[in-house]
Amino acid sequence: MLNIILFGPPGSGKGTQAAKLIEKYGLLHISTGDLLRQEIKDETPLGLEAKNFMNKGLLVPDDVVIGMISARLDAETEAKGVIFDGFPRTIAQAEALDRLLEFKKAPIVLMLALHVNDEALTERLLKRGATSDRADDQNEGIIRRRIEVYKNETSPVANYYDKQSKLVNIHGEGTIDETFALLVKELEEVA
Repeated sequence: MLNIILFGPPGSGKGTQAAKLIEKYGLLHISTGDLLRQEIKDETPLGLEAKNFMNKGLLVPDDVVIGMISARLDAETEAKGVIFDGFPRTIAQAEALDRLLEFKKAPIVLMLALHVNDEALTERLLKRGATSDRADDQNEGIIRRRIEVYKNETSPVANYYDKQSKLVNIHGEGTIDETFALLVKELEEVA
């Protein structure tokens, strides 16, 4: 299976590139935010458990999220692979995901990390904010804080996968098609 993590700060193009990769390779897209919302909507046991935490203003525990991912993988046995988008965000989540995928004998093959400078990220997010209802994309101060949170709290996950020789850094400042070509080049080497 071609299990990959698409990684990068807000505004790096993960969503756009994920859609293109899914179309080209027939991958299952797992976005934990989407997964949480669907499980809650479907009122599954894990969804109800997650909703209980969220209603109290708490983060959904990693074991609940991993349970949702496991259930989704079990339901999609025909998938050629998975693209994880927005997960893992911490080393603890990366370790839990690795344990789950090792158990399923389908480990992460690559982490593709999109790199874009802070000014370009800010510009991209402000443009997105002008055409969307996302308040967090309309305020430059909030955008810069989100980028700093990513650098301080999420980017260490890249080091975790680098130690496993699974990290590939991708220059993400080109056009959508230029960035996509760089991602495909890396995937063709492992597919």
